[in-house]
Amino acid sequence: MFGEHYFAISHRLSHVMHGIAGLAAETDTDLGERLPLAELESSLANPFLFVVCGEVNAGKSTLINALFGHDLCRVNALPETQRVSWYRHGSPAHDVQISPLLEQCFRPLEFLHKFNIIDTPGTNRPDPQEVTARFLPNAELILCVFPISNPWSPATWNFISSLSNEKLERIVLIIQQADQREPNDIPVILGHMTDLAMKRIGRVPPIFAVSGKLAYEAKLTTAPTADRIQAAAWSALEDFISKRICQSPARRQTLETCRNHAAATLRAVEDRIEEQTRAISTQNRFMDEIEREIDGMRNSFVTRLPRHLTGVAEVFESEAVWVSKFLRRKLRAFPSIIRLFSGDRSGPEMESAFIECLQSAVEAVAEKDGGEVADACQAHWDELGNRIKKTMGVDLNSADPIQQTLATARKHFVARLGRAARQGIGNLKVRNQLDKELRRRNIALKSSISTTLVLTSAGATCGALGVPWVPGILVGLSAIFLTGGMLTAWVTRKSIAADFQARLLDTCGTFASTLHTDYEDALRLVFRDYATSLASVRTHLAREKLAIEPRLRRWQELFLTLKAIEQDL
Repeated sequence: MFGEHYFAISHRLSHVMHGIAGLAAETDTDLGERLPLAELESSLANPFLFVVCGEVNAGKSTLINALFGHDLCRVNALPETQRVSWYRHGSPAHDVQISPLLEQCFRPLEFLHKFNIIDTPGTNRPDPQEVTARFLPNAELILCVFPISNPWSPATWNFISSLSNEKLERIVLIIQQADQREPNDIPVILGHMTDLAMKRIGRVPPIFAVSGKLAYEAKLTTAPTADRIQAAAWSALEDFISKRICQSPARRQTLETCRNHAAATLRAVEDRIEEQTRAISTQNRFMDEIEREIDGMRNSFVTRLPRHLTGVAEVFESEAVWVSKFLRRKLRAFPSIIRLFSGDRSGPEMESAFIECLQSAVEAVAEKDGGEVADACQAHWDELGNRIKKTMGVDLNSADPIQQTLATARKHFVARLGRAARQGIGNLKVRNQLDKELRRRNIALKSSISTTLVLTSAGATCGALGVPWVPGILVGLSAIFLTGGMLTAWVTRKSIAADFQARLLDTCGTFASTLHTDYEDALRLVFRDYATSLASVRTHLAREKLAIEPRLRRWQELFLTLKAIEQDL
């Protein structure tokens, strides 16, 4: 097809413009009037207009069919073209009469997307110029066809002579039916045409002597050979038409205009991508600043922890005194003797009571602190919403409800510190020594009570047998052993309770240190959950980061393609 180079550039340029428009839309680039895509596409898609003139039966229709390799125009020995035929693309094939001397012929042929052909009835017919003049101002090429039998036809030469200098620039003289003359005659005829052109119009347009019939037959064969095309002197004509199409100043200006628009738009897209890149860097720093703010909030709560641990230590001490008093009550003589028979669980009961009391106290402190942390996070969140909206354009209100997140985090904070308090007391192993002392006490009490019971039983037996004096002695001894057991219970009760209290108070510092670590970990988890609420913002930022790289690559591809088109132009 003629002008393949031009159409290739046009196609690439159209593809680039669409790519730039798509990238501009993706990057929210304000194009203004930089890329009027529909208008530019229309100018690129504007088909080339060929006007074919000449006398009746000069071979105009045959020439058109040969040029495009299709049986487009009817060919007959008699005059076949009765009016001006305007061949355009359309489906299905149909003709529309515009006026008595003009009809539009729509054909579903691909090349008619790029070329419109005007086939005229003949310069020697009445008033042909009146209709033809409608198309001449926009014609890319005006092909004036002469039959080789009469190349000096006055009607056609008169038509040519009437054209302006601007139209004469687009004139091509074609001598048709060259196969009807001997090859030696062709140069003579061409010389005659050259002389005649100088006399009639003062210049020599391009002149070609061809055989449209042979060229058309060659193109219809399965494998057209170069010598048959060359025999019809056809290659030179096709090369000339292609060169005219590719070098058309108007068409090159159209390409240059489209390229300039595309380049200006591409620069605007580049500026927009750079702006977005800077914005992402700014937003990244902004998010780092927010992370530091959250860390600062966490550190502020950790910093005031020693004051809170002082309160916990006071609670620990008060609970230690209380549980020690409770232990003293448990270790009274008669309850202790009764437990010798029912089983003594004073150690586990003391530990459990102490743990429950201390856990409740720690959870109360944690509940208060958790509320303060949640309130601080809520206030920070409310203040952060406007800043994020202004800096990143993300609406925090669309995220998960922060109140629910903070309530859950507060609940976990209290539960974690409660578990830490329980586990901390268990790790102190204050019950081990208590169990040892209680076992020794119980052994002593068991010995006294056992001896008392044995002596009492023996005295009762002797009394039943009527043995004098012995029952009284045995009962007296049993009373002495019972009194000794009671004294042992009373004495050990005070010492065991005092020792237990002292050991508990000694472990207060260790417990506070353990709780400090757990408190920090619990706070870290609270602020981690709070920071997780910003996931939508981080996701937005991550998407923007991921989108920039492919946009840059596409911009570079479009830039290189546009540069290549510029080189081709």
